Formats: sequence, structure tokens, C-alpha cells
Amino acid sequence: MDRELQGRRDELQRDPYPHYERARQADGLTYLDELDAWLVARDVDVREVLRRTEEFSSANALIPDVLPSPAALAVLGGGFGGRPVVVTSDGARHQELRAPIVRGLSPARVAAVLPYAAQRAAELVEGFAKDGEVELMSAYARRLPGDVIGRIVGLAPDDVPGIVHGGHRAEELLFRPLAEDEQVAAAEDVVAMQRTLERYVRERHAEPREDLCTELVTSLTSLTSLTDPESGELTLEQRHELVAHLQNLLIAGHLTTTALIGTTVLHLLRHPEQWELLCAEPERIPAAVEEAARYDSALQGFRRVTTRPVTLAGTELPPGASVFVAFGGANRDAARHPRPDEFDIGRDPGRHLAFGFGAHSCPGSQLAREQLRLTLEELTRRLPGLRLADDQPVEMRPTMIHRSPYRLHLTW
Repeated sequence: MDRELQGRRDELQRDPYPHYERARQADGLTYLDELDAWLVARDVDVREVLRRTEEFSSANALIPDVLPSPAALAVLGGGFGGRPVVVTSDGARHQELRAPIVRGLSPARVAAVLPYAAQRAAELVEGFAKDGEVELMSAYARRLPGDVIGRIVGLAPDDVPGIVHGGHRAEELLFRPLAEDEQVAAAEDVVAMQRTLERYVRERHAEPREDLCTELVTSLTSLTSLTDPESGELTLEQRHELVAHLQNLLIAGHLTTTALIGTTVLHLLRHPEQWELLCAEPERIPAAVEEAARYDSALQGFRRVTTRPVTLAGTELPPGASVFVAFGGANRDAARHPRPDEFDIGRDPGRHLAFGFGAHSCPGSQLAREQLRLTLEELTRRLPGLRLADDQPVEMRPTMIHRSPYRLHLTW
């Protein structure tokens, strides 16, 4: 990609909302070179794509923005994964892969982990409450979600930081232009994460436990006959598949919630009257969670690819056409949400698309909501004087998948 196009892409990703508005006002769909895709930004059109799963395949949902260098690819070749996962699968295969995740993130499982999540939220805030300042992303937002999803999956606490780090590095490697030496370093971090996950896969196959890792291993191995018939051990292909699914689950389970915490606190503090209202009336926190998710969705959207000739919004698309389904664009559509560009925790929460819709809706949406609720309860109670640091401008990370501040410096 040339430097000019990369610059335009970074600009779009740091603030996609003007592009969404132009796309909603245009006749039909708008093609964006920066995304190399047709942009779907109206609520009604986004929902239509998500309903028509046979015509709009998820196979390209995680196509990277950047192709790693040969040296980085060589490092990745020594790891595990690289197989289709739940977000890139369709039809019956998608349902097979999704089923154990839905069971593992059931309301009962989420309820069972909430006391631990509340304890960790309180401990993390206690760690900086006396300091008078904090960089929230590193001190809190990147820590709580990893600890919580790690608990559900069944990870040892000592393994969680490395796996969270590996998830962030995987995103950097595939979605940010890096110098070759940095690509190789990122690839090494990703492979280290994958080797840790492969160890968990083998351990849970040998000694099942009551955790989501065991649920995945048991369910997905039952769909194949690849286990070695003599030893009963997992085959190399099964280990690749299971690591791919586990890595995808963990990255989705912590990166998205990290981003949601960061953007929520950012917008509340950019609207101090809303923050003060929340501190005075904490019963508004559930509504604030929904408004924050709608207003600046952490997951801005996913790609889809057409499987046959289709017409959408009056635009004829051939087979193999790439579309970017902008959840964030739909969530600012005035046809669905009055005054869509206003951040207002007092509004009646509408049916937003921050967590997707239909067959691919996020199975971890309730877990994400609960962690954000706990975060706001803790911060409003302990630090009602919270505000953005005056001398630290906020820069948004250039990504359409996990939109959040790079850093969020706060004082009180």
C-alpha cells in the first residue's frame, strides 16, 4: 500500500464517522479505496447483510490490512492456529464452532464470574486511587478483561499477561504497518502465546476441568475423527484448529472489552455534565453502558464477501465483492436513533448494533456489558472527581476492529 493511501486509511480509521455520514446520504452504496470494500453504513442495510448470511459470507471477516513480511511469516510458521474460526465460518460449520462458546458464556457462567470481576475491578482501582492520576488503558482497561476471560477459560493467572500481550501483538502485526524487525518481534510474541494455548489444549484433553477451554476441546474434537487412534492424543491438525479457536475467543474476549471501557470513560469525561449525572444517579449506569456502546462502538464492523450476484441498497454487486458492514455507521443512523451524534445517557436505549446482529451476534456481549457496568460503578463511587488530564491529548488507535484511545490520562 502506498504512503498516501495508508495515510488516508489511518485518517478514516481514527474518525470514520464523517465517512459513514456521506455514505448514508449517497444513493446506493459507496466504494472506499481506503477499505478496498463497499461501505454499508445505514442501519437497514447493515441488518439486511447480517440476515442474508448465504449471500454475504463471513469468510473474509478477518482479512488483515497488512501482509507480514516473509521473515515474520517464517516465525509464524513455527506456531499454531491459522485455521478458520467462528467469525470466519458460515452455515452449519459456524453453528458447530459457536455452540461451545455460547454454552461457555451462558448467563449462568457470566453470573458465576461476576464476584471475581467485581473483586478485580476494585483491586485495580485501589492500586491507583491514591495517586491522583492514572493512565487508565494500561492500569485498568487492558487488565480487567484479560483477567476475567482468563478466569472463564481456565487460564492460570500467571499466564494471562503473556496471552493478553500476544493478542495485542497479533492485532498490531496484521492491522498496522510495522518495520520488519518489529514485525518479527510481534510474530515471536504471537507464537509464544500460541504455544501457551497449545499447552492448555493438550492438558485439558488429558484432564478435563469445569472451564471454557475444556468445553472447546471436548466439543470441537468430537466433530472430527482426527485423534490418534492408538495413543488417543490430539493430532497436530486438531491442535492447530483448537489453538485458532481459543486464540480468537481470547482476543475477542479482552481486546473488545478493553476498547469499550476506554471509549466509554473517554466520552463520559468529555461530557462532564453526563459524568456528574452518573455519579449522582448511579442507577443510570446500565443506560450509560448502552449509550456508550452505541455512540462509539468498539467493534466498528466486519467484512463480508458476496457469494453470488446480489443487489443491496440499489447497488448491484458481483460474486466476490467485499463489503464493510459498519456497525458504527448504523449506530449513528438518524433513521434508527434520533440525534445520533449526541452522547446522551438519558436517552431510551434503542436496538443498536454494537454487538452485531443475527447469527454472528457477539456471544460475549453480556460479559462485556457487566464488566463495563462494574467499572462505572467502581469509578463513580471511588473517584467522582475524575477528569481528563489537560496536558495529554487523546489519540484514537487507527483500527476498525477495536476502536479505543491509545492512552487515557486521567486526574482527580
